[in-house]
Order: sequence, then structure tokens, then C-alpha cells
Amino acid sequence: MKISSVNTYQVPPRWAFVKIETDEGIVGWGEPVIEGRAATVCTAVEELSDYLIGQDPANIEDLWTVMYRGGFYRGGPILMSAISGIDQALWDIKGKACGLPVHQLLGGRVRDRISVYSWIGGDRPSETAKQAQDAVARGFSAVKMNGTDEIQFIDSWDKVARAIDNVATVRGAIGDEIGIAVDFHGRVHAPMAKVLIRELEPLHLMFIEEPVLSENLDAVVDTLRATPTPIALGERLFTRWDFKSILSTGAVNIIQPDPCHSGGITETRKIAAMAEAHDVALALHCPLGPVALATCLQIDAGAYNAFIQEQSLGIHYNDDNDLLDYVVDRSVFEYVDGMVKIPTGPGLGVQIDEDYLKGRAALGHRWRNPIWRHRDGSLSEW
Repeated sequence: MKISSVNTYQVPPRWAFVKIETDEGIVGWGEPVIEGRAATVCTAVEELSDYLIGQDPANIEDLWTVMYRGGFYRGGPILMSAISGIDQALWDIKGKACGLPVHQLLGGRVRDRISVYSWIGGDRPSETAKQAQDAVARGFSAVKMNGTDEIQFIDSWDKVARAIDNVATVRGAIGDEIGIAVDFHGRVHAPMAKVLIRELEPLHLMFIEEPVLSENLDAVVDTLRATPTPIALGERLFTRWDFKSILSTGAVNIIQPDPCHSGGITETRKIAAMAEAHDVALALHCPLGPVALATCLQIDAGAYNAFIQEQSLGIHYNDDNDLLDYVVDRSVFEYVDGMVKIPTGPGLGVQIDEDYLKGRAALGHRWRNPIWRHRDGSLSEW
């Protein structure tokens, strides 16, 4: 079998897909995208196709190595996201060729379902308690919300009080048995992160996500080690070498690589294994589309340290299209009792509605991250 073509499609709301075809008619799908830079990643996929056309798609490890090491410059969001989508499609092809789900090719599964959480808070948290109650009513046993809006290096106590009140209101609305994760989104700088982490402790959070940007982790290592609240990090890290330094701090309890950015299945499995060796849990980042979620679930199936999975159904970014719009069988991600089953179909286990996808690709998208500013006019981390 040989790879015959590689084509990308940018579709609403902010996603991109890659279709890899073979001379035997077997097709694989992936999601090569970095949010806000979809066109750039698709261009990188086209460039990487020079290494792929005419090659045997079964040689995934070698093709991954060539794409990563063959260009001299390595890592980063654009290259790794392009490699990620291609890698997903190659595993999809291999599974379909063998008539097996990807997790069976990787040694089989340790679980047949995994907990999922619902994202409930907008970028400027409001009405989160009602959204949390709605999520619980739909069967979710855990929710995640943003912790703050704009916040300066050093800010006023009312910003802290507002954040605590938002989370406390949600806790009061849904009770102690529902998990609550609070995402700082890298918006918070070290001085205020120390304050917020301390003040949130009485609310018994499931975890705090991205308390600071990963490059600023050294400034809060002592705080993170001391707090009883689990700390999660990793959606903006791209390779096992990025995670190597984070894991060595002993300050992170949960890693969150995104298999659409962290090298696809091939690399993310290695990252997960590294984390397990440090007794660190895995909660894969996934605010994207159906191939992204299917990819995560194939990894979750065999990763012993995976404990919960993010998913994008109903997320506020999905105004134009939602998670299930591009799949033929909408029951493939059926949520029951706060959990979703691991797909058992061949490959990644999802069938893309190609006619619908191509129609939406004609519309495309030009999604960009919001630009926030502080009261003094300076840029705020979003």
C-alpha cells in the first residue's frame, strides 16, 4: 500500500481536517490545526506531504521521525500540529487495513469507557451556576470553568473575590459530589496565581488548570508543591522534551497534552508513559472536532493514568458547527452517566461525512483568538 494523496479542509467553527488516501482505496482522517492558525498548519501539512506521497502508510514511526527530524528545525505549535493530524490519519489507515480499532494495535485497552467533563464558563464567567446545573442534568459528573477575566501582574482584591465567588456559586449549585476544575488559562501571572491558588483551596477543586504559563512555572513551584489542589498543565506543550522539564519539577499532578498539537498518537502515547513513570495523571486536552476526540479516546483506552477526557460538545466556540455535525453516526460519542465509551470501529472509530465536510470547507473559517486589553490599554493574556 502506498500514500497517493494528502488534502486538507478548513471548516467551521475553527477546525481543519486532513484526508490521506492510498492506492488501495483506504482513507485516513486527522485534525491538523492550531486554533487561530489553521491555514498556516494546513500549509505545513502540504509541505510535509513531500515526505509522504509514495510511502507505505504502515511505517508510522519512521514517517513521524522523518517529518520531525528531517527538517532540521523541530517542535513548536505549527510543525507539531501538522505532524499530529497526519499521524492520526496514518493510524486511522492502519486500523482500517487491519479491521481493528487503533487501541487494539497499541496493545489493547485497560478501560472500555472514560469520564468526560463539560465546559461551562465563558471567557468572561457569568451565569456559570446555571450552566453547571444544566450539565449535571445532562449526566455529567464534572465541569470546568474559567477562573478569571483580565487580570494584571498585581491586581486588586476585588478581582480575587470575584473569582472565588464565581467558583463558590457553582459549588453551591451542584454540590460536593460533582468535580469542578478551574482554568486560569495562562492569564494569571505568578504573584496573583499564588493568591488565587491559596484562596480556592477550601472549595476542593478537581484541579486548577494552567495556573501560569508553562514558561513561568519555576516562579510558583513552591506554591504548587504545597497546595493540596491538583495542578494540571500541558495544552501548550508539544513534545516529550517539553514535558520532560515540566515533569521533573514535581509540581504538576496532571498533564494535558493535546494530540492535535503534541505529535498525534505516536508522540502523545510516549508523553503519557513518561507521566505515568512520575505518578502523574493524564487528562488529554480536546476542545476540537470528532477526529480529535476519537484520537484522544484511542489513547485513553490504553493509558493507565488517564482519568478524565475533555470534549467540545456545546462549547461556546462551536456556534456554526458542533462536534457531531461532521460524523455519519452521531451515536459514536454517546455520553452515559458522565462517561463515554471508547470507539470500537476500525481505525479511529469515526466515519466522516465527507460530502457535508466538503460543503462546509467551501465556506471555511478565519477564526482568531480574542484580543483583550487591560484598563490601561496594555494587552491582557487571553
